[in-house]
Amino acid sequence: MTDKKLLVLDIDGTLTNSKKEISEATKTAIQNLMLRDCKVVLASGRPTPGMRRYEKELELERYGGYLLSFNGARIVECRSGEIVYQKLLSLTLLPRLYKFAKDNGCGLITYLGEDVISAFSPDEYVKIEAHINGLPIRPVDNFLDFVDFSINKCLMTAPPERAEKFEKELQEKLGNVASIYRSEPYFIEIMPQNITKATALERILESLGMKRENMVCCGDGFNDISMIRYAGVGVAMGNAQPAVKEAADYITATNDQDGLVEVIQKFFL
Repeated sequence: MTDKKLLVLDIDGTLTNSKKEISEATKTAIQNLMLRDCKVVLASGRPTPGMRRYEKELELERYGGYLLSFNGARIVECRSGEIVYQKLLSLTLLPRLYKFAKDNGCGLITYLGEDVISAFSPDEYVKIEAHINGLPIRPVDNFLDFVDFSINKCLMTAPPERAEKFEKELQEKLGNVASIYRSEPYFIEIMPQNITKATALERILESLGMKRENMVCCGDGFNDISMIRYAGVGVAMGNAQPAVKEAADYITATNDQDGLVEVIQKFFL
């Protein structure tokens, strides 16, 4: 009998194929795994509302799964619907983020309910974020005045070659007060300090009485590296960024080749 009891899945490029859909083979494999009393966690940089479609499709409420959203700044238990953990981004950072974005021509957004709140006229990457999550964009006239509510993260956007440079600059400027890293080549995530997918998974393991050796984590993006290194088995998808593959214990097939089915058969069955 395998000692693996927890399967952690990034969504975009991992759970879903290029059409942002869960294939029938992948869905069946995951649900059969949950019938064997294995827990499933969806771990994404997405806001919580942007994960609900896949929560419903996999029936995580029925099976007692978890949503780890905003790269780990919020954890929701699907069965109860309760927020079991969250960490907030300090609003005192917003003026500096706003100035940096404005000076460098970046997009800047946060989230309110089911809206994407945009500081500027949405660029193509902000539109991608809204489309991925199925959420409307709400540009606001004065971002700094408007955002007077609790937030879990901000997202800055820029073309990939510029985003790589901006990521490093922001880490130098704000790395002592926030966690800053890219999830996609054009997305720069600005999170509360010491928040990664790995730190949030530590909380879930504690509540379930499991060890990290019991956990298999699968991902494809830069923001998945922390959990892939932390897991008992860290898996990179065949379509993963090269740095993710370097961090992984195992490289599976791509998200368009049902790579997760291979993972479940190899490490759980």
